[in-house]
Amino acid sequence: MPVPRIDIFALSERLMAMDDAAWARHANPLSVYSRVSILPLMTVAVWSHLWLGWGALAPVALVLIWTWWNPRAFGPPATTDSWAARGTFGERVFLNRAKVPIPPHHAQWARILTLVSGLGVVPWVYGVWQLDPGLTLFGLSLMVGGKLWFFDRMVWLYQDMQAQRPEYAKWLH
Repeated sequence: MPVPRIDIFALSERLMAMDDAAWARHANPLSVYSRVSILPLMTVAVWSHLWLGWGALAPVALVLIWTWWNPRAFGPPATTDSWAARGTFGERVFLNRAKVPIPPHHAQWARILTLVSGLGVVPWVYGVWQLDPGLTLFGLSLMVGGKLWFFDRMVWLYQDMQAQRPEYAKWLH
Protein backbone atom coordinates (compact mmCIF):
# COMPACT_ATOMS: atom_id res chain seq x y z
CA MET A 1 0.00 0.00 0.00
CA PRO A 2 1.55 3.35 -1.01
CA VAL A 3 2.32 5.85 1.72
CA PRO A 4 0.21 9.01 1.32
CA ARG A 5 2.24 12.10 0.53
CA ILE A 6 1.72 15.15 2.66
CA ASP A 7 1.83 18.44 0.78
CA ILE A 8 3.46 20.67 3.39
CA PHE A 9 2.85 23.70 1.19
CA ALA A 10 -0.92 23.16 1.06
CA LEU A 11 -0.95 22.29 4.76
CA SER A 12 0.81 25.57 5.54
CA GLU A 13 -1.72 27.51 3.45
CA ARG A 14 -4.61 25.85 5.31
CA LEU A 15 -3.04 26.54 8.72
CA MET A 16 -2.58 30.18 7.74
CA ALA A 17 -6.22 30.31 6.50
CA MET A 18 -5.16 32.11 3.34
CA ASP A 19 -8.07 33.26 1.20
CA ASP A 20 -8.09 35.62 -1.79
CA ALA A 21 -8.28 38.69 0.45
CA ALA A 22 -5.32 37.56 2.57
CA TRP A 23 -3.29 36.79 -0.56
CA ALA A 24 -4.08 40.24 -2.00
CA ARG A 25 -2.89 41.90 1.21
CA HIS A 26 0.17 39.64 1.43
CA ALA A 27 1.26 40.91 -2.02
CA ASN A 28 2.13 44.17 -0.25
CA PRO A 29 5.94 44.46 -0.04
CA LEU A 30 5.63 45.51 3.63
CA SER A 31 4.04 42.14 4.36
CA VAL A 32 6.68 40.21 2.44
CA TYR A 33 9.72 42.01 3.87
CA SER A 34 8.45 42.13 7.45
CA ARG A 35 7.81 38.38 7.31
CA VAL A 36 11.58 37.88 7.33
CA SER A 37 11.48 39.05 10.97
CA ILE A 38 9.59 35.97 12.17
CA LEU A 39 12.45 33.51 12.75
CA PRO A 40 14.81 36.05 14.39
CA LEU A 41 11.92 37.20 16.61
CA MET A 42 11.15 33.58 17.53
CA THR A 43 14.80 33.08 18.43
CA VAL A 44 14.73 36.03 20.82
CA ALA A 45 11.32 34.98 22.16
CA VAL A 46 12.59 31.48 23.02
CA TRP A 47 15.83 32.84 24.49
CA SER A 48 13.77 35.20 26.65
CA HIS A 49 13.13 32.23 28.96
CA LEU A 50 16.49 33.18 30.51
CA TRP A 51 14.97 36.43 31.78
CA LEU A 52 11.28 35.59 31.91
CA GLY A 53 11.15 31.90 32.80
CA TRP A 54 7.75 30.50 31.84
CA GLY A 55 6.75 34.09 31.02
CA ALA A 56 8.64 33.52 27.74
CA LEU A 57 5.50 31.81 26.49
CA ALA A 58 4.00 35.29 26.03
CA PRO A 59 6.59 36.50 23.49
CA VAL A 60 6.49 33.10 21.75
CA ALA A 61 2.70 33.44 21.48
CA LEU A 62 3.09 36.99 20.15
CA VAL A 63 5.45 35.76 17.41
CA LEU A 64 2.98 33.02 16.48
CA ILE A 65 0.18 35.60 16.31
CA TRP A 66 2.42 37.85 14.18
CA THR A 67 3.10 34.89 11.86
CA TRP A 68 -0.63 34.42 11.25
CA TRP A 69 -1.52 38.11 11.17
CA ASN A 70 1.34 39.30 8.95
CA PRO A 71 -0.36 38.47 5.59
CA ARG A 72 -3.39 40.44 6.81
CA ALA A 73 -1.57 43.33 8.52
CA PHE A 74 -1.12 45.55 5.48
CA GLY A 75 -3.55 46.67 2.80
CA PRO A 76 -3.38 45.44 -0.78
CA PRO A 77 -0.62 47.29 -2.64
CA ALA A 78 -1.49 50.09 -5.07
CA THR A 79 0.55 48.28 -7.70
CA THR A 80 1.59 44.65 -7.90
CA ASP A 81 4.54 45.28 -10.19
CA SER A 82 7.13 44.45 -7.55
CA TRP A 83 9.41 41.54 -6.75
CA ALA A 84 7.49 40.98 -3.50
CA ALA A 85 4.07 40.84 -5.18
CA ARG A 86 5.32 38.58 -7.96
CA GLY A 87 6.78 36.23 -5.36
CA THR A 88 3.47 35.90 -3.56
CA PHE A 89 1.76 35.32 -6.92
CA GLY A 90 4.30 32.60 -7.65
CA GLU A 91 3.52 30.97 -4.32
CA ARG A 92 -0.16 30.92 -5.27
CA VAL A 93 0.68 29.42 -8.68
CA PHE A 94 2.84 26.82 -6.95
CA LEU A 95 0.07 25.93 -4.52
CA ASN A 96 -2.31 25.51 -7.46
CA ARG A 97 0.04 23.08 -9.25
CA ALA A 98 -2.30 20.09 -8.78
CA LYS A 99 -4.94 21.87 -10.89
CA VAL A 100 -2.64 23.77 -13.24
CA PRO A 101 0.66 21.91 -13.73
CA ILE A 102 3.87 23.90 -13.51
CA PRO A 103 7.15 23.26 -15.32
CA PRO A 104 9.00 20.39 -13.61
CA HIS A 105 12.16 22.41 -12.99
CA HIS A 106 10.20 24.85 -10.83
CA ALA A 107 8.73 22.03 -8.74
CA GLN A 108 12.16 20.44 -8.38
CA TRP A 109 13.80 23.67 -7.20
CA ALA A 110 10.95 24.30 -4.77
CA ARG A 111 11.55 20.88 -3.19
CA ILE A 112 15.33 21.40 -3.05
CA LEU A 113 15.06 24.84 -1.46
CA THR A 114 12.43 23.65 1.01
CA LEU A 115 14.87 20.89 1.98
CA VAL A 116 17.63 23.48 2.47
CA SER A 117 15.34 25.51 4.73
CA GLY A 118 14.25 22.37 6.54
CA LEU A 119 17.84 21.32 7.17
CA GLY A 120 18.38 24.64 8.90
CA VAL A 121 15.81 23.70 11.52
CA VAL A 122 18.18 21.16 13.11
CA PRO A 123 21.08 23.52 13.93
CA TRP A 124 18.65 26.33 14.76
CA VAL A 125 16.68 24.26 17.30
CA TYR A 126 19.85 22.84 18.80
CA GLY A 127 21.47 26.28 18.87
CA VAL A 128 18.44 27.88 20.50
CA TRP A 129 18.20 25.03 23.02
CA GLN A 130 21.91 25.14 23.89
CA LEU A 131 22.11 28.95 23.72
CA ASP A 132 24.75 28.63 20.99
CA PRO A 133 24.72 31.79 18.85
CA GLY A 134 26.89 30.24 16.12
CA LEU A 135 24.65 27.25 15.52
CA THR A 136 21.57 29.42 15.87
CA LEU A 137 22.83 31.84 13.21
CA PHE A 138 23.87 28.96 10.95
CA GLY A 139 20.40 27.46 11.20
CA LEU A 140 18.74 30.86 10.69
CA SER A 141 20.93 31.45 7.62
CA LEU A 142 19.86 28.15 6.06
CA MET A 143 16.19 28.66 6.89
CA VAL A 144 15.91 32.32 5.88
CA GLY A 145 18.34 32.02 2.96
CA GLY A 146 16.55 28.94 1.63
CA LYS A 147 13.17 30.64 1.98
CA LEU A 148 14.33 33.83 0.22
CA TRP A 149 15.85 31.80 -2.61
CA PHE A 150 12.61 29.79 -2.81
CA PHE A 151 10.66 33.06 -2.93
CA ASP A 152 12.86 34.34 -5.75
CA ARG A 153 12.16 31.13 -7.66
CA MET A 154 8.44 31.80 -7.16
CA VAL A 155 8.92 35.16 -8.93
CA TRP A 156 10.41 33.24 -11.85
CA LEU A 157 7.56 30.71 -11.75
CA TYR A 158 4.97 33.48 -11.85
CA GLN A 159 6.73 35.17 -14.76
CA ASP A 160 6.73 31.88 -16.69
CA MET A 161 3.09 31.05 -15.89
CA GLN A 162 1.44 34.46 -16.29
CA ALA A 163 1.97 34.29 -20.05
CA GLN A 164 0.25 30.89 -20.17
CA ARG A 165 -2.72 31.55 -17.89
CA PRO A 166 -4.85 34.70 -18.28
CA GLU A 167 -6.20 34.32 -14.72
CA TYR A 168 -2.64 34.60 -13.40
CA ALA A 169 -1.82 37.59 -15.62
CA LYS A 170 -4.82 39.49 -14.14
CA TRP A 171 -3.14 39.56 -10.72
CA LEU A 172 -0.57 42.03 -12.06
CA HIS A 173 -1.67 45.67 -12.03
